Amino acid sequence: MMKRLAPFLFFICTCTGMKAQQLFIPYGKISFEKKINLQRSLAEWDIPDEAKEKIKKYKVTNWELSFDRTKSIFKSIKQESEDNNNLFFDFAGEPENELYADYQKQSRVLKKRIMGEDYLLNDTIPKVDWKIMHDVRNIAGYECRKAIGRINDTVYVVAFYTDEILLRGGPEGFSGLPGMILGLAIPRYYTTWFATKVNAFSNPVADIVPPSKGKKTQTEKDFRKLLELFTRYDEQKKEKPEDLKKRLYGFVL
Repeated sequence: MMKRLAPFLFFICTCTGMKAQQLFIPYGKISFEKKINLQRSLAEWDIPDEAKEKIKKYKVTNWELSFDRTKSIFKSIKQESEDNNNLFFDFAGEPENELYADYQKQSRVLKKRIMGEDYLLNDTIPKVDWKIMHDVRNIAGYECRKAIGRINDTVYVVAFYTDEILLRGGPEGFSGLPGMILGLAIPRYYTTWFATKVNAFSNPVADIVPPSKGKKTQTEKDFRKLLELFTRYDEQKKEKPEDLKKRLYGFVL
């Protein structure tokens, strides 16, 4: 009897082993769709009614997150403008912006365009206070568990993560959950990010390195100049330097 069962048990164990090997993804590339509700975002702005009529409800951009076991880089995919009438409101994501994160070193590099210039900002990976919930949702073919977090003291974030992807990262630099974030929503910013496709690899297919083209802010003097420029650009001169830095280095690109 045992001799007859042996091949069957071997087959079951082999299949289980193959499934376990495929379950946890060490390398890959995730496509994200970022969507901003422009009409709600601009509701408090003093905009002429004629201009409001030309604003589309949503601004949609496509982003890509490449990752390995310890690092990731998140950047937008360049695309043609959908509507020339909306160019004035095309602020939802600069094509040049990038975010590199090294989770082993707990460091990151942001590449941001400010007043037509690219800047490289070095920072530590910010922490989010997460509370894991029982709700689940299928995103891009993966079962994801819901979590609620908080950033900047008062801004709430809703995330959906999968533990089938080893890296504990996510879009826009969000991290700290027991797996990869495939869905994200910030109601205060009227913004969502959802994965549309996950390409899983068993071996690394690309070097994940920090962006290098841009002005570096390595000294305190460099940073003060950048804050001054950002203040002029943002037209909020009364804001405290620490609050400026929080927005400049903030979660959202």
